[in-house]
Formats: sequence, structure tokens, C-alpha cells
Amino acid sequence: MKAILLHDFGGVENLEASDIPVPAIREGEVLIQVKAISINPVDLKIRQGVKMVGREKDRLPLLLGWDLSGTIAEVGKSVKNFKIGDEVFAMINYPGLGNTYAEFVVADPSQLALKPASIGFDAAAAATLSALTAWQALTIYGEVRKGDKVLIHAASGGVGHFAVQMAKSLGAYVIGTSSADNRDFVLSLGADEHIDYRKTKVEDMVSNLDFILDPLGGANTVNALAMARKGGSVVSIVFGFTEELFQIAAEREINAFNPQVRPSGGNMKQIADLLKNGAVRSHIGRSFSFDEMASAHLLLESGRSVGKIILNF
Repeated sequence: MKAILLHDFGGVENLEASDIPVPAIREGEVLIQVKAISINPVDLKIRQGVKMVGREKDRLPLLLGWDLSGTIAEVGKSVKNFKIGDEVFAMINYPGLGNTYAEFVVADPSQLALKPASIGFDAAAAATLSALTAWQALTIYGEVRKGDKVLIHAASGGVGHFAVQMAKSLGAYVIGTSSADNRDFVLSLGADEHIDYRKTKVEDMVSNLDFILDPLGGANTVNALAMARKGGSVVSIVFGFTEELFQIAAEREINAFNPQVRPSGGNMKQIADLLKNGAVRSHIGRSFSFDEMASAHLLLESGRSVGKIILNF
């Protein structure tokens, strides 16, 4: 089968097209014929040697990737909830290796959801790791409710554009930050307000917030503690909270989290419902063929992409 392997850490030249055997499944697993995948910043960090190198270096070459949509090609004998031909989507096996840079992928069915018939494989592949990150931040950690005042940083990005829509679906008043170039896009997602972070200090514009999503870290995490209300929540998906900042948050009675997204078929089914009823849509900034993996990595690395980057088989 077609696959792209990472042979060493560093630049995109280390991503090499390969022909490898189709993996075998165990009785509790399914085999998915992949139609589309999405890439994320974590893909870049591993490829560059910034993340996971300590535990993965001896396993080179690596199959990267966690996001996929596709059709079930084979079902283990103990699998009850899926059948051959089902169209599914998911983020699989994170933070272990998901091995989705391949034509066929083995998956745990508990991590899958049926793809809504109303959306394509591209849109489904986009609504996986980023969408799960946003949904878990908002509902598990933030417990966002109707009427809450919510701030989403980097609202035009992969996680951010899902978070804006999901927060609106939960009934929140949503403020999104981005550059002026993406103002109209952020407002089109349903944001009630937009702040251009390049021209304005966000912390001077808003306060007494119920929830803040921090996908940036650094000063943004520090400033979030000045903007959140007592009893509010700040979720830093880039592990922006240090021990010192956790202490400050506790003193101010702010709920602070450095969560890591986890696979969840249950959460994926909730996301599927949001996609099906139109409350959430995937914005695909750029699609590539699977053979153009290096170009996709370079675009994501540039920081100039909006929404999600997709690769198709």
C-alpha cells in the first residue's frame, strides 16, 4: 500500500513515499481504507524532532498522522458496532502513533464515529483532532453553558474555527481574536465580536470572561488570568500553565487546565451530530493530494493557513 514514512527528524525531505504491506488487524480492530487525512501542528513538531523524539527515535522510520476519514474494509470478529463499507472518521490512538499517513489504517472501533452522509470525506477528516480538541476544551474542562462569555484566541485557525462554532452552538457569547485579514472569516463563523490582536491588546478590551481558549501560550496564558472571572476557566491546549501560573490561578479562584486531547468515539459522535445539523462546518483552507505531503507540511509550517489542511487519496 501507499504510505509516507518519516526516515529522520528534520526537514520535509525526510518524508518519503513508500510501498509497505497492508497491516493486519486483531479481532477487536477494524481496517480502514483512507479517503482523506488532516495534518496538525503536532505532525510538524515530531517531524522537526521537537516532540516525542525521546521515545520514538529508535522506531524510525515512523508513520505519522492521527486524523482520517474513510471506509471500513475489514472488521475483526469481535467488532459489533461497525461493518464493512461503513464510512467513518476519527482521531486515532493519540498521543501514541496513529499511522494515518497510509492508504490503509488499523483502528480501535471505540475511537470511531460514522461520517454524516451530508458531508464529504474532506470535511470529515478536517473535523477530527482539531475539532475534538475544541469540543473537549469547551465541554469537559470549560463546561461552557448558555450565556457564558467566551474568548477564543487564534479563532481563524484549525482548533479556533471549530471552537467558535461549538461555543455558539452551546449558547455562548463569543469573542474571537485573529489578524484583521481574517476578521470577516471569524465573524462568519458566528463570533459576536472580533479583536485584531496586532492592533489592540486583547487584555485591554475584555474582562470578566467565563471561559478562555488559549492555543498560543506565553504571554497569552499569563494575560488570560487577568481576563477570566472568579470561578471562570482557562484552557491552554499548548500546556501554557507553569506551576507558578497554576498557583496564581488558584489564588484568584480560576480553573486552569493544560489538557491533552484524547480519542473518543462518544465525542466524535457528538461532533458528527453538530456537522449533520449544520451547527459546525469544517473550513478547508487548502487541499493537497497525498503525494504532496511535503508541500502541505510547508504550508502549515508557514503559519499562513486558515482552517484546516487536507490531503486526499
